[in-house]
Amino acid sequence: MSTDLNTYLVARQLAQVTAQRANQEAIRYQQNANWHSLTWQQLAQQSDAVAAALLALQVQSQDKVGIFAGNSLEWVLTDLACIKTRAVLVPIYATSTSEQAAYIVNDAGVNILFVGEQAQYQAALAMAEQCPSLTTLVLINPELQPQPSRLQIIPFAELLATDAAPFQAELSQRFNSVALTDLFTLIYTSGTTGEPKGVMLSHKNIAAVIQQHALAVPLAANTLSLSFLPLSHVYERGWSLYVLSQGGRVAYLSDPTTVQSALTEVKPEVMCAVPRLFEKIHGTISAKVSAAPLHKRILFTWCLRQGRRHYQAEIDGRKRSGIAVALHQLADKLVLKKLRDALGGNLQMMAAGGARLDDQVNRFFQYIGIPLLNGYGATETSATVTCNRIASRQTRGVGLPLPNLQVRIGADDEILVKGDTVMAGYYNRPAETNQAFEDGWYKTGDAGYIDNHGHLHITDRIKELMKTSNGKYVAPQLVEGQLALETFIEQAAIIADGRNYVSALIVPDMLQLQAWAQQQQIAFETPEQLLSNDRVQQEFQQRIQQNQAVLARHEQVKQFTLLPRPFSIDRGELTPTLKLRRKVITQVFASEIDAMYRRRH
Repeated sequence: MSTDLNTYLVARQLAQVTAQRANQEAIRYQQNANWHSLTWQQLAQQSDAVAAALLALQVQSQDKVGIFAGNSLEWVLTDLACIKTRAVLVPIYATSTSEQAAYIVNDAGVNILFVGEQAQYQAALAMAEQCPSLTTLVLINPELQPQPSRLQIIPFAELLATDAAPFQAELSQRFNSVALTDLFTLIYTSGTTGEPKGVMLSHKNIAAVIQQHALAVPLAANTLSLSFLPLSHVYERGWSLYVLSQGGRVAYLSDPTTVQSALTEVKPEVMCAVPRLFEKIHGTISAKVSAAPLHKRILFTWCLRQGRRHYQAEIDGRKRSGIAVALHQLADKLVLKKLRDALGGNLQMMAAGGARLDDQVNRFFQYIGIPLLNGYGATETSATVTCNRIASRQTRGVGLPLPNLQVRIGADDEILVKGDTVMAGYYNRPAETNQAFEDGWYKTGDAGYIDNHGHLHITDRIKELMKTSNGKYVAPQLVEGQLALETFIEQAAIIADGRNYVSALIVPDMLQLQAWAQQQQIAFETPEQLLSNDRVQQEFQQRIQQNQAVLARHEQVKQFTLLPRPFSIDRGELTPTLKLRRKVITQVFASEIDAMYRRRH
């Protein structure tokens, strides 16, 4: 396999696949919940039309083009059009507020912004006056109607109708001049203070992603992948581009909440997902088994045991006896195959990343016969740093480093990374870029160790940034700072890391709360009695809901617990400078935290 990264430039890879597989299926997409498909030739023609339209709109090489939308065919076409014109796509999560989107548009200097649905459209119109660089909105949803604005507003259908022929010379010139050093995308990640930083990923970074994954997780041409995670995140976008670069097919799901039904409709062979999906599937099956009659529970346990023995022999490279093979075949027929069929029946591999995956959940999928490749990465490393391989997949740790990528453990057990997938730096932030590196090694902010077999294990999070099991980043200081604006709240500590939503431990301002309770004629003898009162709980619920309206949905607190005492330095819950010691707090209040996640499913 060539070591020249120019060979793996994504534009070059996709052009080669298009020439080889012109009339074969490339992608599937949804319209009105129905699935449609495009051949490679059709995908090339439609993305050429959008690319030509960008040229007509005077988009220059390395200009920033924003997209503020959920997954769709148009998202993919816009991405490909930016690749073809050497523009830099700047994705914005569809759930972002207008303030968050405006910050990104201004920081990146976005001129043209693609918007998806009504919510993003209204947010874009609202922020227009605060974004001097913004000149044009492109409306993806055909039902959106132009509204009065200083901005030029264009339906996506107009771009798609552009005749690309007059622009072919310019498109060819840009295609031939793509360089590894060109900026490919700017992806904004939330900092611990809530102010996003633009991660600069180059064409070299994406070329290295393709090269390294082709070595570590090779895919056959025509392999079908289901895409349901946000394309705004480097994980799904990088994976989908890798699949396409290998001549694979991608089915783009527009509504991620329908992923479980889509599995049986699409019947994918591979997919990447965050731990929350695997947790939900495992939880649903476990609940059904628990409610089943005794004989069915015994049968399920026996079959899963046969799956475990088969998996372990496979990983150890041991040949099994005839009777052991026969017992596994029986277990497969009775239970294991039915479980795989419930997930489409064709899955050859699933990648798990974006957050911590529970070992028990990991083992379950391995035992039923679906290889689950656990991994670890960051936006700054173009996603994957380490992942398991099919032949050596483990149910602990996060796998082996990708080929041509170096990983070592630095001071404070911090995981350091060096290689071609590591970002060029943070956009417009030279000081923070310098802080992120140590002698050329990217400092991940995560602590861990490498075992005797070379597998990486994550032990702690040095950096403050939290990540839910859905793979969404949450800046705790931002959320806690917002909660602290509520006069009834004295202190707040949010919980989000590895959880499927944000919760909070809240210390009320007891003086204010007691005064309010007296006005409301609420009788109580102890702080505990007051805090457990239904009217007090309802009042806090209403105040918190109003308080956090400015936060994105995934940042908002869904459950809370009122604590009768403040966090203290003496108990080790606060530093001498009054910063929260999160690890101590989660240990001290473990039962309260667990109770919050039992309340909501």
